Amino acid sequence: MVNIKVLGSGCENCKRLEANARKVVDTLAIEATIEKVTDRAEIMKYPIMSTPGLVINEKLVSAGRIPSEVEITSWLKA
Repeated sequence: MVNIKVLGSGCENCKRLEANARKVVDTLAIEATIEKVTDRAEIMKYPIMSTPGLVINEKLVSAGRIPSEVEITSWLKA
């Protein structure tokens, strides 16, 4: 099972990132948990300077932007 975390305050960009991640998970038909992390102390545990952030299996793969579905797909397949 893949563990995905969306880091951010819940802003529109964070919501779009979460929607993109869910769409890719559904398209790939993989088992994954998607968690929204809004607690600042939890977010700061990752090397992130700006949100939204995307963490896959505890590895920060994107920060400060909304990655494309193609990028998310490549990270999930790796």
